[in-house]
Amino acid sequence: MAKEPELSLKVGDAAPEFAVTATDGSVVRLKDFRGKSVVLYFYPKDDTPGCTREACGFRDIYQQIQKKGAVVLGVSVDPVKSHKKFTEKFQLPFPLLADEDKALVTAYGVWGEKVFMGRKYLGVYRVTFLIGSDGRIRQVWPKVKPEEHPAEVLAALG
Repeated sequence: MAKEPELSLKVGDAAPEFAVTATDGSVVRLKDFRGKSVVLYFYPKDDTPGCTREACGFRDIYQQIQKKGAVVLGVSVDPVKSHKKFTEKFQLPFPLLADEDKALVTAYGVWGEKVFMGRKYLGVYRVTFLIGSDGRIRQVWPKVKPEEHPAEVLAALG
């Protein structure tokens, strides 16, 4: 059973700023989206079953999310090359951020010890932050079910 992360960031906190390379090679900064809501979702690994279900769920409702004035950014520690393959394979319309130096996952407190089939390792927790247009955290989902989560996020956008 995956252990739930102990997140230090709470609703109302200022979201940590970042500058991370995206799927297309551009640098994406949180401040670039001031005035919009940002769905910042962290996931363990490109092209794995749960991560694929979650990404495709966001893909399938992406236009509805955009209509609510929000953007979606997916984050893992996979390299840009892996993100490109994942994006092309599943036609993902939003950028994936390659946090290879783990600065972003560390800043948001979603990097830590995980256990899978009795083996302990370090990895990314599946956590989503909804950041308001003012740069403050509006909602946190510390325990995400990939199949249901995109619809929960859409509902939270109002």
